[in-house]
Amino acid sequence: MPSIILASASPRRAELLQQIGLKFSVRPADIDETAEVDETPQHYVERLAREKALAVAESAPQCLVLGSDTSVVLDGRILGKPTDAADARETLARLSGATHQVMTAVALANDGQCQSVLVTTEVCFRDLSSEEIDAYVASGEPMDKAGSYGIQGLGGIFVNELRGSYSAVVGLPLQETAALLAGAGYPVWKNWPRSLESQTL
Repeated sequence: MPSIILASASPRRAELLQQIGLKFSVRPADIDETAEVDETPQHYVERLAREKALAVAESAPQCLVLGSDTSVVLDGRILGKPTDAADARETLARLSGATHQVMTAVALANDGQCQSVLVTTEVCFRDLSSEEIDAYVASGEPMDKAGSYGIQGLGGIFVNELRGSYSAVVGLPLQETAALLAGAGYPVWKNWPRSLESQTL
């Protein structure tokens, strides 16, 4: 079985791959993440995922390389990571009581080829008070996250409905990732541990 490389420094993506039993190495991609002129959020997210995977695959042609990118989108605009506490507060106030999209793409580079999938999840926030927005920003959690929140952390209490993939909102759509790997001849279930009882059957 070929080695797997995650072309991302995201600890959340690494945790998700570990959750499904994968063994892999981490090699973050160094690419220009500037959006192109008039580029849609969908195209931007999938392009970056593919470029990350292909950039790392150039120096590891015998490996399966996973690239991924996530953007939070409100009213057709990408909400990036906050520049400061005031920016985080403003973003959270815009998300309050609204439905936004989290777009996550995953790409698999394999033997010079690259396949990718884009997953869009709708996330609905309840109305947030200014006091809890201030408390959340003061916790520091929003500062390194797209859209100024993390659903897997303290920010999970803001979500009253989710339509789509939870793992994609965290950072990596697990079902689609497993399907890409299976298509490349690497079904993830072959890595799952077996209990002592099953090994004697």
